[in-house]
Amino acid sequence: MHADKVGLDYFAVGEHHTLEMPASSPGALINAAAAATSQITLGSGVAVISTDDPVRLYQQFATADAVSGGGRIEITAGRGSSVESFPLFGYDLRDYERLFEEKLDLLTTINRGSPVTWSGSVRSALDGLDVVPRPVHGRLPIWVGTGGSAPSSVRAGRLGLPVSYGIIGGAPHRFAPLAELYRRTAAQAGHTGDDIKVSVAALGMVAPTKQQALDRFYPGWLAMNAEMAARRGWPAPDDEAFLAQAHAPGAYYVGDPDDVAERIAHLHGYMGHMRHFLQMDFGGLPQDTLLESITLLATEVKPRVERLLAKK
Repeated sequence: MHADKVGLDYFAVGEHHTLEMPASSPGALINAAAAATSQITLGSGVAVISTDDPVRLYQQFATADAVSGGGRIEITAGRGSSVESFPLFGYDLRDYERLFEEKLDLLTTINRGSPVTWSGSVRSALDGLDVVPRPVHGRLPIWVGTGGSAPSSVRAGRLGLPVSYGIIGGAPHRFAPLAELYRRTAAQAGHTGDDIKVSVAALGMVAPTKQQALDRFYPGWLAMNAEMAARRGWPAPDDEAFLAQAHAPGAYYVGDPDDVAERIAHLHGYMGHMRHFLQMDFGGLPQDTLLESITLLATEVKPRVERLLAKK
C-alpha cells in the first residue's frame, strides 16, 4: 500500500517455503494487495510454477485481477532460487526441467482463452474445460523469471514472453549477452512488439547515505546467508564478499539515491530493461526503515533514473 501511495510502478511477492522466508503463497498476498491499492502493478517474483498447479495459480491471479479492477496483475513464472517446494509438494528434482517446461506451456495455454484443451506428462490432461474466472481484459501478462540461464532466455524468446532476470551475485552487466540472446531468439521466432521486454530483479536498499544503507541492509543479509549456509552446507557469509557486492560493479543496489540511480542507469546501457526492482527486506528490518527505503526509491531514485536515461 505504501509503495502505491508514494508512486512506485510495480510490487512483486516471491514464493519461498523456508522459516526465514515464509511467503509461500504469492496469489493470496497479491489478492490482499490488490484490494488495498489503486494504481500499482502487482505480480509474483516468482511463482514457482514447477511445483504449483497452473490452473490454480491462474485462478488466483485472475481473481486478483478482478479485485484490482483489471490491468494491474502479472504472473512471473519461474523455478525459484530454492528447491524446498519439490519434496514439500511431492515432486522429484530429477523432473526439474520437464516440470517447468510443461507447466509453463499449460499456463500460457490457459492464458490464451477458455475452454482449455491441453495434454502433457506431468499432470492430467484438460479436454475442453473452463478455467475461471477470466481476467478483466482477457489475458494476464506472463513473464519468464530466470536467474541467468541461457536455455530460459531462449525459451522466453521462442515463446514471445517477456523475461525477468534475477541478479543476485556477480557483475550485473554480465547478463547483457543473455538479454541479447533473448531478443535475438524472439526476433527469429517472429515475435515483436510490446511483449518483448526485459526486467531486472536485484537485492538492494536505499537510505539517505551510502553508509546508512550498508548498515541497515547488512544484518538481514547476514542472518539469511548464515541460515542458508547452515542448512545447505555452504561457506559462512563473508563480510568482504558483502562489501564487494554492495559497491559497483557488484549486484547489490545498496546506497544513497544518487548511487542507486546511477548504477541502474548504467546497467540499462547493457540490458535495455524497462523495469528494475529491489528486494530490500530479508526479515527483521524495522518497518520505518523499509518504508523510508520504498519512499526514497519512488521519490528520489525513480526520477533520477528517468533524467539519466533521458540524457542518453
